[in-house]
Amino acid sequence: MQEILDSSPVKLAEYSVAANIAEEPAFAWWISRILRKRNRIIAKVKSRYWKTTHKFGIQMPKTVAEAYEIDHITGTNNWTLAIEKEMRKIWELGAFEKWNKGTSEDIRSGKTKMPGYEEIGCHMVFDIKMDGKFTRKARYVANGIETEPPTAQTYASVVSRDSVRIALLYAALNDLEVLSCDVTNAYLNANCREKIWVQAGPEFGEDEGLVMIIKKALYGLKSSGASWRNMISQTNKQMWNYILKAIAIHPHADPRNHSTRLFLVFSLQFRVAMKT
Repeated sequence: MQEILDSSPVKLAEYSVAANIAEEPAFAWWISRILRKRNRIIAKVKSRYWKTTHKFGIQMPKTVAEAYEIDHITGTNNWTLAIEKEMRKIWELGAFEKWNKGTSEDIRSGKTKMPGYEEIGCHMVFDIKMDGKFTRKARYVANGIETEPPTAQTYASVVSRDSVRIALLYAALNDLEVLSCDVTNAYLNANCREKIWVQAGPEFGEDEGLVMIIKKALYGLKSSGASWRNMISQTNKQMWNYILKAIAIHPHADPRNHSTRLFLVFSLQFRVAMKT
């Protein structure tokens, strides 16, 4: 437990509270301090976010409606394109399922039942990239704080510096190339563990107001980190099985040849990514 406490104290504190073990001697002496520190950090981040009105001299919207208004005033479509790009990726990854058995008001009033499902709010977070073009970026995130902690484990380990150094050392000793990549909308590749729905906002276009069941691990959900970790872990195991089969077929293969190097590079990459 000490290793988990050192690497992810907030996650461990939240888990202990959700599991009703916060009063146990092993947890009671440090949990309140960690949670107070977490609350102070969150409060400062929120304050800074709402105070930030411009970045690189460009006005930053706080809502989708404000983003559309800025585009209208400036005669551009930069924020609109950013929103459309984000929503297109989300739909392509199957993040939502339309629910046509009633409206959001029917569900809230109890006229229509969705057993086991909770309502959650979602919003867009906006930013500007320092890429020379000041590209606008939008990210659709869930208000995870509005839902009850899921019953499934939400802890997701994080790769340590030592693991990365060992991987780089192994690559250097075997004269292997070190490659890296960025997984676009990484969490959305994993399935959502929670039973939640959201009322579609203006970013959904013609579907605004409809009830959407969340099917993928949106950023902001309590379980998304663990869902992504488990998904990439399963991918890693499948790749290792593939590598072991290849080695069994060619037991005397030189690890520095092209094909084996490719196996090893991807293996190392995913073993590191497994913990992110």
